[in-house]
Amino acid sequence: MTVIIASSFTKSLDRLTAQEQTQTKVTAFDIQQSPDSPGLSLHRIDHSRDPNFWSARVNRDIRIVLHKKDGTTLLAYVGHHDDAYAWAERRKLESHPTTGAAQIVEIRETVEEVVIQRYVEESVRKPRLFERESDGTLLSWGIPPEWLETVRQATDDTVLDIATHLPDEAQEALLAAAVGEAPTIRIAAGAAAGFAHPDAQRRFRVVENQEALAAALDAPWDDWAVFLHPAQQEFVDRNFNGPARIIGSAGTGKTVVALHRAVRLASEEQGARVLLATFSPALAEGLQAKIARLTRGKPDVEARITVDTLPNVTRRLMDGAGGVRIVDEAEIEEVIDEAIATVGSSVDPTFLKDEWRLIVDAWDVRDQNTYREIPRLGRKVRMAAGRRDEVWEVFQQVRSTLESSGATTEAALMHALANGLSHRPFTHVVIDEAQDISVPELRLVAAVAGDRLNGVFFAGDIGQRIFRSAFPWKAAGVDIQGRSRSLKVNYRTSHQIRSKCDLLLPPRLLEADGGEDKRTGVTSVFHGPAPEIHAFAEPDEEATAAGAWLAKLVDDGLSSSMIAVLVRSEREIARALAVIDNAGLKELTPILMHDAKGREFRAVAVVACDAAVLPSEERLLSAMDERALEEIYATERHLLYVAATRARDFLWISGCEPLSEFVEDLVCN
Repeated sequence: MTVIIASSFTKSLDRLTAQEQTQTKVTAFDIQQSPDSPGLSLHRIDHSRDPNFWSARVNRDIRIVLHKKDGTTLLAYVGHHDDAYAWAERRKLESHPTTGAAQIVEIRETVEEVVIQRYVEESVRKPRLFERESDGTLLSWGIPPEWLETVRQATDDTVLDIATHLPDEAQEALLAAAVGEAPTIRIAAGAAAGFAHPDAQRRFRVVENQEALAAALDAPWDDWAVFLHPAQQEFVDRNFNGPARIIGSAGTGKTVVALHRAVRLASEEQGARVLLATFSPALAEGLQAKIARLTRGKPDVEARITVDTLPNVTRRLMDGAGGVRIVDEAEIEEVIDEAIATVGSSVDPTFLKDEWRLIVDAWDVRDQNTYREIPRLGRKVRMAAGRRDEVWEVFQQVRSTLESSGATTEAALMHALANGLSHRPFTHVVIDEAQDISVPELRLVAAVAGDRLNGVFFAGDIGQRIFRSAFPWKAAGVDIQGRSRSLKVNYRTSHQIRSKCDLLLPPRLLEADGGEDKRTGVTSVFHGPAPEIHAFAEPDEEATAAGAWLAKLVDDGLSSSMIAVLVRSEREIARALAVIDNAGLKELTPILMHDAKGREFRAVAVVACDAAVLPSEERLLSAMDERALEEIYATERHLLYVAATRARDFLWISGCEPLSEFVEDLVCN
């Protein structure tokens, strides 16, 4: 007997109370052990168009909808009695006649007539998007046969509504075609069809044994741990002969790919030692918890994966360096100021500090000749050889001060480790949030595993680069040309929020190596209310309105644990607290935009987005050249993009007039 879990089951399970979820999971475990047990009180759902739908009793009210056929039991849905029966009566499970993928199809005739009537009315007023597409073309997109005529009536106004009734691959194809992108077609037959089809595996997963189901029952049942999009699965499974990268806009599942790939690499060989690294200890802690979920029941695999930040790994590996002390940014600035005074340099201190951070320390420049010849990557201020010699006197003094005090920088420690590796501490390295990797971190990663099959894998989004300056990876010894791919399906953010946030960034982002990230053609798998964007005359007005918005969400049933209030800097914390106070949500703590990176919430309020706040005036005034000014503008835009895309369902953005120019871009489009 084969037991399969459907994504429709996990999604419906998430809508139940905690007690109901616990009871449901126990019943699911009973089904896995004995799908025909009399204790399940199985009843065929008589009014369903699919005769193979059955109900199993969880308690007096909750029912699991099962699909039982040919020795296979599918957990399809769970809900309150009437809801569960109504769901089953409106659906059927079948393999698509063209693509071969197993699909749960909503019965076309049962969709409310008023909805269908609106589709028809809209099609009269606006051009139909797909009226010239043949049956064969639409079927190749995975559209169920009974939905062909409705799809042909779709207009710009109705295509989203129609798409929500279709299986995932049909929805994606429809939305891609609507914006001029070529739909992805996956046709399979024989053993590769049915539940084994790549598109079917994004919504159906075989539960191989009791241990696998028990692992799922012990923790929240998140889709990311069970189901993968075919594109995600491809990048988890694919072998690369050199460093490779997956990119994609916020919410496209890059971290999910990184997690599953790390587990895959650790599972393939007993001698594997996989490093999964990210940029902050907090995010590393979250990744560790997810790795534990994915490897539950496989302690040997979990033991082969180290989750941490690269600076922490470097410190551990360099423990035998003789007690070298690492200076922080504030201390190195003091050392540079002292060096300027000692040398008597007239060069602007801000310029020298940037030059140290971006060139000398980043690229481990150790002598005057090297500094005189090195390309000043990312800096537009030209320097004659004589000027470089004068500047080098300051840096030489900085090096001398650090060495005499037995201190070093974090970057220098990484370079030392990369240059002097006596053994390979890891067989594979997977980097999450790779857009913010630094030069020495990249060199270290390349030295550790860059020359191995599947040695290094990056996951990131240059549209979310907010911590590091851009630089060409090739110059640091990492070449991903021909091994960089994009994810185009957004799972985390509603269509309405995603499409609005996309306006903050250009459709194409250029990389320092000359490559580009084409950000068009991304689709979201669910829909929600439009973001609210407001301008106020005074902060008090903003606090009252934003607080009322949050209070209403809570009144409507949203948990405060799924809400975040974000601001640009510490200076705006008081305004965030005023919003929280007006909402009556004293348990909330304001979050800085930078600290929200890698997190997600159902509702996000981004407040205090005034012109004087975003972009940061302090950062703009610190710019020493045109390149630095461009970099600041770009990262400040990226910062608002990061903040806004933390929202899944509800987004509020506001400020006091005059508004930030970035927010004005959203208002005008």
